[in-house]
Amino acid sequence: MKSSPETSAERAAALALQHGRPRLALAWGHEPLTRAAAHLRLGEVEEARRELAPLPDTARPALLRARAASLAGELEAEALATHARLLARQEGDAGALTAAATLLGELSLPTDPRLSLRTLAEGLKIAELTGQEADAHLLAVLAHAQRALGAGPKAERTAGKALDRAAPRSPARVLALLALGRSEEAEAQAGELAPGWWHPFRR
Repeated sequence: MKSSPETSAERAAALALQHGRPRLALAWGHEPLTRAAAHLRLGEVEEARRELAPLPDTARPALLRARAASLAGELEAEALATHARLLARQEGDAGALTAAATLLGELSLPTDPRLSLRTLAEGLKIAELTGQEADAHLLAVLAHAQRALGAGPKAERTAGKALDRAAPRSPARVLALLALGRSEEAEAQAGELAPGWWHPFRR
């Protein structure tokens, strides 16, 4: 059975987003979650919120709403991310739970690296329980938390793992390169990724 043109376009949009091409994802995709995620990669918070507005309060839309608040520098970002984590637990959505742990780890990192480390550990536990490799984005943030706590060699190993697993032009790849002190490469890899995703991690 052949897939419809619309299904093929949505797959292409998701693949474009995965490979760091959010503008292509917007050109090809019509699915609101994909479009919202693409807008967020570009730093287009209000456009993302318009895509998310009609969607229910389930884990994945809630997670993108939390990321939007984070990119906008809004105080409620942490509460929204905590809510998304709760929904992900209730729904048994391992991917959303990992992403929520990653975002919460990011948000707590500047003021409490130890809390960040504990939060990110939940994401590592999910990977262990599901028999999957740890998420590249989570590992990249973890490397920054380890470095903030003075564990330089461990941070370097963690960042190396993140870099090996990260897609081109992804937040994970840019953050991993920054954790390794390779800032020029990180900026080159950022591509269309909005500065809000990675500027807070520059050393």
